[in-house]
Amino acid sequence: MESSVKTINDVFYTVIERNAPRVLMYKQRVKWIPLSARELYRNVVGTARALESWGVGPGDRVALLSENRPEWAIADFATMLLGAADVPIYPTLTPEQTAYMLNDSGAKVVFVSTHDQMRKVLAIKSQTKIEHVVIMDYIGTPEAIPMHRLMHAGPIDRDREFDRRAKAVDPDAMATIIYTSGTTGTPKGAILTQGNLASNLFHSLDFYQFTARDLSLSFLPLSHITARHLDYAMYWHGVVVAYCPFIDELMLSLLEVKPTVFVAVPRVYEKIYNNVQQKIGPAGMKRKLYNWALSVGRVHRDEVYAGQTPRDPEWRLANRLLFSKIRKGLGGRVEVFISGGAPLNPDLQDWYASVGLRIFEGYGLTETSPVIALNNPKAYRARSVGKPLANLEVKIAEDGELWVKGPSIFKGYWNMPVETAEAFEDGWFKTGDIANIDSDGFLYITDRKKDLIKTSGGKFVAPQPIEASLKTSDFVAEAAMIGDKRKFAVVIIAPNFATLEDWARQNGVQYSDREELVNHPRVQALYREVVAGTNARLAQFEKIKKILLVADEFTVANGALTPTLKLRRRVIESRYRNRIEDLYSSASTTSEVVSAT
Repeated sequence: MESSVKTINDVFYTVIERNAPRVLMYKQRVKWIPLSARELYRNVVGTARALESWGVGPGDRVALLSENRPEWAIADFATMLLGAADVPIYPTLTPEQTAYMLNDSGAKVVFVSTHDQMRKVLAIKSQTKIEHVVIMDYIGTPEAIPMHRLMHAGPIDRDREFDRRAKAVDPDAMATIIYTSGTTGTPKGAILTQGNLASNLFHSLDFYQFTARDLSLSFLPLSHITARHLDYAMYWHGVVVAYCPFIDELMLSLLEVKPTVFVAVPRVYEKIYNNVQQKIGPAGMKRKLYNWALSVGRVHRDEVYAGQTPRDPEWRLANRLLFSKIRKGLGGRVEVFISGGAPLNPDLQDWYASVGLRIFEGYGLTETSPVIALNNPKAYRARSVGKPLANLEVKIAEDGELWVKGPSIFKGYWNMPVETAEAFEDGWFKTGDIANIDSDGFLYITDRKKDLIKTSGGKFVAPQPIEASLKTSDFVAEAAMIGDKRKFAVVIIAPNFATLEDWARQNGVQYSDREELVNHPRVQALYREVVAGTNARLAQFEKIKKILLVADEFTVANGALTPTLKLRRRVIESRYRNRIEDLYSSASTTSEVVSAT
């Protein structure tokens, strides 16, 4: 079937021509404000005209440095209507990282969300080619141009000549340069065209039925391709998009806007699970009720995976007493749960199915626009990431790496011809992920090729599933396995200090600071138990023999995580190198805990 959407500009005009009274929503103080298609058109074209007056045209770059909000989408659409390309930058990045991306991309204009982001850009502006700074917040400042003035100067009625030029933008026009955060090394700017984005959009939600009655909450950072693709898809299908700028506002926003579509990375699903555990508590009647309901849910888990609502009276009672309350905490109306951006822990997926929620897991990369495969209501298999999209070819290379071809595959890395050439072989894009495909065509991702640990005994250990298993414990915030070219695997654990400190208070563990806490014998015994639970399900060569318990948190700010919350394994290994060496120099190979103090 030929795609009816060739460019993201086609998506924009599809939205405008529906002329809906509510296209998107945003929160102003305590009230959610709708924006109509007419208002969206005025704001986007007004912004595009301003960019055009500053000399922005086909092939030029415009940077976006902002949290999720309507102005992000408006600046994005405005840029692409001109045939120009935007450069999304995570607002959490440092001035140095921001300067690199602005300078490397050659962006002429940058949209910033707040006064703080403006100050960050102004401090590094001399290192870039930026000519104009536009601020989204309503702030009176001579140092930046207020975006609301650009938007409100847009036309009330349709500008036919502008529309003609925007609709004529070629699918091969560069749409965006997205810098992949990477787990090591210099960020690489992936070049995606309008056609790349549109071709992926056309097939990614095959067999899903979305209408104007649906609502999606946009909270995953729009600087990441997953969130951006989702919003384009929602707009194209007529779904209302509500913007949540900050992750700590997520749970309240869910209760207020009551979305029907919920797309999140596994870390968000983990946090929801942990919130449920904390509310239930470790003992008492709530815990007894929870344990009973979960045991009932496990019996009927396969029915949930099959898309059925169990009819058993016992399950209905468990649903009324517990499962419905979990759904209510997520707004009460979500019909579709999707997970992407990182591997979903199978135990976590099972827990959600046990409480009646089926999660559709998918898989993709920035370089693939992004979706390569996604489970859907017509083709679902737990543990897999679904079947590859209809317009893609995939194959497994001799070393187990997944290769892919198709119209959504990127054109290369900006200013990096060597890296671009290395990313392809015989026309196939090499994903860097280890995968297999079953006899029914379902795709399974087992690990990152570069993350695989090869012990000195020649055994390969896939760390991500083991780390994900550890993180199902309320006491573990992050876990990083180490062991390449070593005789056995060890793990560095950053505790969930909120849970651990609460446990310490309840159990009379005295400490003056976090270093003393992680050194306490009872705390170390606690983490031995956590690791033992995971070890019990592992082969002998995979088992974790030593535990390094750290008094730090792994964050984007301190460099331990990428902006998409992936481990920077080499950074972490370098940071604790001396303590890791101590682990391996010990003669013992029985499970023991040491602290990075």
